[in-house]
Amino acid sequence: MFVMLSLVFVFLYYKNEFIIMAFLRLRKQDFPGASKWLNRIKNPAAALTRKQRGYYNFLKGIMVSQTNINEAEKFFKNALNYGLSMDHDVAMVKLNLAGIAFTKRRRQEATKLLAEAQKLDKRGVLTEQIKMMKQQFKKASIPNQHFGGHRQQRPPKKRR
Repeated sequence: MFVMLSLVFVFLYYKNEFIIMAFLRLRKQDFPGASKWLNRIKNPAAALTRKQRGYYNFLKGIMVSQTNINEAEKFFKNALNYGLSMDHDVAMVKLNLAGIAFTKRRRQEATKLLAEAQKLDKRGVLTEQIKMMKQQFKKASIPNQHFGGHRQQRPPKKRR
């Protein structure tokens, strides 16, 4: 019993309880609830450790990516700068950044980020998403086929 109690305190030391609650809300696809928990952290620079700030920015990026990809890109890059504890979290951030870069027509950057995400995904958690993203890249790289070399003109009108 004492061991379980001490593990809870150790866990809460490394993870902020508001961030944990936001993660739990996100798992249930409750974006407003997760946003409410994240907004309870008034000053993240003072209240959170470096890794916690990374996860804070990661969660904020996920929330904002639904509405504003420019701001989401900023949050995801900040999450990488602050650092994340687990490789699959870093892979998820890089996968999101690859998607954002692809929508902004930065194909080379998107391809590089996707390769890094695939390398970091050692357990195969993101394999399906990475495969779907690669298929999207292939679809976008195929040029549209235009049949016929010129536009057909209308026959001239007959004058009476």
